[in-house]
Amino acid sequence: MCGIVGYVGKSDCVNFILDGLSHLEYRGYDSAGIAVFDKDDNNISIIKKCGKLSKLSEYIKTSHCPHGICGIGHTRWATHGKPSDNNSHPHHQGNVTLVHNGIIENYLQIKNFLIEKNYTFKTETDSEVVSALLDFLYNGNPIETIIEATKKIEGSYALGILFSDQPNKIYAIRQNSPLIIGVRDDGNFIASDVPAIIKHTNKYILLDHKEIAVLSENSLKILDFNKNEINKKISYVDWNISAAEKNGFDHFMLKEIYEQPDAIKRCINPRFVNEDLELGIQNLSDEKLSSFKKIHIVACGTAMHAGMIGKYIIEHFSRIPVEIDIASEFRYRNPIISKGDLVIIISQSGETADSLAALRLAKSKGVFTLAIVNVVGSSIAREADSVFYTWAGPEISVASTKAFAVQMASMYLLAIKLGKISNNLSSEEYKSLCETLKDIPNKIEQVIEKNKEILKFSKIFYKSKDIFFIGRGVDYCISLEGSLKLKELSYIHSEAYAAGELKHGPISLIEENTPVIAIATQSDLYAKTISNIKEVKARGAKVLLLCNENSQVDDSLTDLILRIPESTDIFSPLYSIVPLQLFAYHTAVLRGCDVDKPRNLAKSVTVE
Repeated sequence: MCGIVGYVGKSDCVNFILDGLSHLEYRGYDSAGIAVFDKDDNNISIIKKCGKLSKLSEYIKTSHCPHGICGIGHTRWATHGKPSDNNSHPHHQGNVTLVHNGIIENYLQIKNFLIEKNYTFKTETDSEVVSALLDFLYNGNPIETIIEATKKIEGSYALGILFSDQPNKIYAIRQNSPLIIGVRDDGNFIASDVPAIIKHTNKYILLDHKEIAVLSENSLKILDFNKNEINKKISYVDWNISAAEKNGFDHFMLKEIYEQPDAIKRCINPRFVNEDLELGIQNLSDEKLSSFKKIHIVACGTAMHAGMIGKYIIEHFSRIPVEIDIASEFRYRNPIISKGDLVIIISQSGETADSLAALRLAKSKGVFTLAIVNVVGSSIAREADSVFYTWAGPEISVASTKAFAVQMASMYLLAIKLGKISNNLSSEEYKSLCETLKDIPNKIEQVIEKNKEILKFSKIFYKSKDIFFIGRGVDYCISLEGSLKLKELSYIHSEAYAAGELKHGPISLIEENTPVIAIATQSDLYAKTISNIKEVKARGAKVLLLCNENSQVDDSLTDLILRIPESTDIFSPLYSIVPLQLFAYHTAVLRGCDVDKPRNLAKSVTVE
């Protein structure tokens, strides 16, 4: 979940590193630090500060700034040890300085061993233990030392390493944590993700597990564990730096909400060929897809809510049974999966640790796996049997919006295709569904036009201590996502309930002026949801109703109504989520919260 970056080349490295970290801060912002081979004193200078990257940058500007052509940097999401200057990366022991993303599961055993060898530790982190282990094992040969050390380490790691006696060289290795190598003529980079390097190069190499990279000013070598050099394919980024900039918006999140119509177009339009739906998934023909008798969808957080919608619509369109699992629970309940099943893993980053573990469990049982991911070449994409790329482009804000939109769109594409090949949809139904899906970007644009109206509702509710969301069917799924967005951005306590469950306990929480946001876009469930609204209204709730343009609403029920465009009911999640995203955004801004960097969170959860 942390972000690491490194540069070695012909230019001063500090600005490169700070710029790279600024594009990785979504991965963690508890602290930041750099280590540089300082040409002024021929030593490794380490500077690190607790807090956001701005504190480190300001300190470097106003105090001693190291100068050199080789360095590494880190922005932290704290796991072992609270956020502090001391626990910040880089870590140094003896001859070794490093930055680390991941978790070392057996660090205590290694630490106790090293203490017996007279090592002392200045931090509470597992990462410092790795630096000490490398120093203990160091025999003058960095490659042999890294190989030997990683044989003793259990867990996940991406490491950027400097050895004091190997000036202007960066060594890097990864295992279950992301790391790429940026390539250009006058230098090379390491980074956790593409946004850190895109300003400087569009060429990168995907480092595989336990491959070792050696970067210097004029060369780049990648070695396997037998010390054999590997020729790696160079990949090219197909978007430019402007896609990772705010472009006039106050926050990345607002920009990404507004980008949702285009993101969905990029996801769905290329998959319609001569008015027919072609998913274009390698290794997954229509014949193969039609053979699955049961589907399991596994995901975390927002991606899981997309999976819940997937369950509704796949079963609705194709009548194929679907189970939905939280990835962190999937492995540990000993799931019943068989070779005739399909396991779908949904992950924006393609690096989510729990989802990756679930994928590997499914593969170990011989079950076919399909990854729905945004990041090309990510671990989940590479390890799955087939991959469906969502093509959302970079999403920088920690709270997911456009990635969720295209995950849902992917589910609709898959569900419609399954409905057709299972012969559960007539030709007329199939054609109508395809046309409705292609019109969704227009519906989203119409909702975005209500932004100022949504801001007025946020001004009514932003001082609330608790807010509840209710809905039925797919509206319940959207209630869950709306509640999640609100709590992660504004820190207001928020819960979502299936509206029919209110009488079974949650209604006890309703008292005078308790805010309730009710989503009611399903015509066949509308009357039932209205009855549930009446129940909370009778107990003093202040209700905001989100409904269709033409819905009939009793004036006495609520005076807070947000009407959205009408479409086929089953498609409403694709655009009914947008006002809830905007509501959460405006509420957080009004409360003075850091919208793009919510406390305690990180964009990519690469540790369990």
